[in-house]
Amino acid sequence: MNHKKAQTRERILAAAETALLQRGPAEPSVSEVMGAAGLTVGGFYAHFESKDALMLEAFRQMLCQRQELIGQLDDNLPAAERRALVAAFYLSRKHRDAPDQGCPLPSSLGELTRLPEGFRTALAAHLELMMAKLAGKPEEADNVLADIALMVGGLALARALGAGELSDRVLRAAKAAIV
Repeated sequence: MNHKKAQTRERILAAAETALLQRGPAEPSVSEVMGAAGLTVGGFYAHFESKDALMLEAFRQMLCQRQELIGQLDDNLPAAERRALVAAFYLSRKHRDAPDQGCPLPSSLGELTRLPEGFRTALAAHLELMMAKLAGKPEEADNVLADIALMVGGLALARALGAGELSDRVLRAAKAAIV
């Protein structure tokens, strides 16, 4: 792929990531994503075979970015400490108040059952990697899954409530249950 085509593809993916975070993977249209990338719809199929293929690649790319952040945690820290650090960031006001940045899960999970299997496969692979990084021992994997479920659900609920005391309480309660 030539350099200009690769740059255009990255612009489209960046626009798709923003749309996915704001509205989930199913709702944004190709024309919306292409317009946000500053391109016309006509050029879309030179880069992706379908909207689902675009959104799946954006979803996978975003999950990889989250994995890279988790990968920066010090493996010498106890597993519970690593999970507490992740929870401190994930369940923060800053993360709650930036729904167009960060984790794609709160905006995407409700739609995954209606999308191609690749989305669920990507999610399952992501969870497996998270368990491997955040569990100190294999028998702690279920605790990690529970913590992830609490973080994603807590963040989704806090975002749905918007900034305010009840939303802050949701974040604090979810963090306290993990730490």
